[in-house]
Amino acid sequence: MPRDLPIGNGHLLINFDADHRIRDVYFPYVGKENHAGGHAFRFGIMVGSKFRWVGREHGWSIHSLYEPDTLITQVQLTHPELGVSLCLRDTVDFHETVFLRQIDITNLNPAACEVRLYFHQDFRISESEIGDTAAYDPRNKTVVHYKGDRYFLVNVMVDGRAGIEHFAIGQKGQPGREGTWRDAEDDGVLSGNPIAQGAVDSVVAAHALIPSGFQKTAYFWMVAATVWAGRWNGAIELNKKVVERGPASFIERTRSYWRLWVRKEPLDFAELPASLVDLYRRSLLILRTQIDNHGAIIAANDSDVTQFNRDTYSYLWPRDGALVAHALDLCGYPEISLRFFHFCADVLSEDGFLLHKYNPDKSLASSWHPWIVGDKPQLPIQEDETALVVWALWKHFQRYRDLEAIKPLYGRLVRKAADFMVRYREPQTRLPAPSYDLWEERRGILAFTCAAVYAGLRAAAEFARSFGEADNARRYDEAASEIRAGMDAYLWRPELNRFARMINITSGGSVQVDGTVDASLWGLFYFDAYPAQDPRVQATMKATRDHLWCKTPVGGMARYSNDYYHQVSQDIGNVPGNPWFICTLWYADYLIATAQSSEDLHAALAILEWVDAHKLPSGVLAEQVHPYTNAPMSVAPLTWSHATYVATVQAYLEKLEFFAQRSTPQEVAYRKLRSHELTGFGHVHG
Repeated sequence: MPRDLPIGNGHLLINFDADHRIRDVYFPYVGKENHAGGHAFRFGIMVGSKFRWVGREHGWSIHSLYEPDTLITQVQLTHPELGVSLCLRDTVDFHETVFLRQIDITNLNPAACEVRLYFHQDFRISESEIGDTAAYDPRNKTVVHYKGDRYFLVNVMVDGRAGIEHFAIGQKGQPGREGTWRDAEDDGVLSGNPIAQGAVDSVVAAHALIPSGFQKTAYFWMVAATVWAGRWNGAIELNKKVVERGPASFIERTRSYWRLWVRKEPLDFAELPASLVDLYRRSLLILRTQIDNHGAIIAANDSDVTQFNRDTYSYLWPRDGALVAHALDLCGYPEISLRFFHFCADVLSEDGFLLHKYNPDKSLASSWHPWIVGDKPQLPIQEDETALVVWALWKHFQRYRDLEAIKPLYGRLVRKAADFMVRYREPQTRLPAPSYDLWEERRGILAFTCAAVYAGLRAAAEFARSFGEADNARRYDEAASEIRAGMDAYLWRPELNRFARMINITSGGSVQVDGTVDASLWGLFYFDAYPAQDPRVQATMKATRDHLWCKTPVGGMARYSNDYYHQVSQDIGNVPGNPWFICTLWYADYLIATAQSSEDLHAALAILEWVDAHKLPSGVLAEQVHPYTNAPMSVAPLTWSHATYVATVQAYLEKLEFFAQRSTPQEVAYRKLRSHELTGFGHVHG
């Protein structure tokens, strides 16, 4: 089930599902730890003697949106049998680690009613339900869940009065002990049990008497805190702030912050339709929820994907992170990108390469790439991950010229990575030695990786020139030129009239060609290995459109022919694979790069509109969609999908400006720095 409404602040991330139930609680890192583990935190309503948990299966109409330009939800709930409607506004404070919910309740019944709200907590603290404790604290009338140094405190407010009067705490997951949520739905009266340990849950309630036709507002909040020596003073102090200032003030300040954050760049959207502008801003906000404040750009935090492979996407892949950081730089958020680059410098190996993926605390993450195959050792890397970090850092430097920030990264990151890329090459072709592809499925000499390494070495050469290291610049340029020559000689396949996705060199020196059409061949022009107008690139990109576009009403571009991942159809001729947002947008990048007039951009605009038409109502973009139903598949949101959308919008606007020679009153975020503006910072490639 997709996560329709993520909200967070870089330390605390809360995800809701389509029934507006909390399913993921990440703290103190975005992506680590998930204290809900995908299990639902229920929300229930009782009017008179009628009780219903919120969810479509219980008769609720649910309309899940965000407030415009904010990370505050705007969820409308109605239930004809109960005779009430509710508007929920959920947010994580932009600064403090506190989740807040405002519930505006309208009584549609002909008489006054007591409306009871029930908030269920189903924690698995530190990703295990063993050894948890939940307890009622009479000092401040709150319920606290804790284990080790992780504390979660919940509270409510009605009619300006804070404090929990009605609660139930108990064990769960045992015969006869499903959980205290059953206590809520039986008769609405909670047991008041004050403490439980082991696998536990809790329910707290807030009661409100509402006249017919009137509205009343209630509040719920949850404080997340890291504490020591058994003292939950930090949680208590933050709860005290919310009580004294009022939860509404925290919601309002968070509303103001995100509206300022998402509109801080003076961007001329020209004639871009309003819906695409809205999705641009929504994508930036959703991107921010998936990025940890310590620098990790997490791929996705939808824990339901564990049902497919017993692992998650809650990791930093350096490649995904580099492309997301580049998109953020294009949009005017360099501070976030810099934290990512420093993260990469911290985890770079002594030999100068980045491994498969990392946890947000900079520890090495899970992997399926072996260090040995048979009796032959190998590096279990995707070399594009190392190369694209260097490429993205140079793009950042071109745009912002923040020399003081970049200086410490040159020796720690750029030079070490570039020296590795020069060394790690196949001797016969002089191309990058075999590594795993960006899809993490096959190992060889890959066109995408070659283009990325070419770009990384060119970027490293520019850095070396800028820092006065002429010998290193020459060495990196020579290696890049050799790679380009090798791509001409080995990856361009005249017999296919296009570039091959991958080659391998046998022990006898013969070349094995994988000619599968793959959407990632986009990298050939995007990373400036070849001009987009090169006839070989044009033939290759035409092949991707001809072979990979889904011939169903849903449309969109697959990754490659007969893509097995979440495959739903064997009709390969019409459905080569499920449509991916990033792959579809890559083709738009090509249309933009080759456009010769503003009229030529119409096809790219149609793809941007395709993306908008296939998003969730909240604005969330999944990794892929069902080729027949458009249902989101795999994870949602996927950080890479949103980053690719905003980067493609930037490219579209820049090209439109170029054609129209638009006169803007001030520098706009999408305008590239020209080479003459970079005096003293090296020559600009591409």
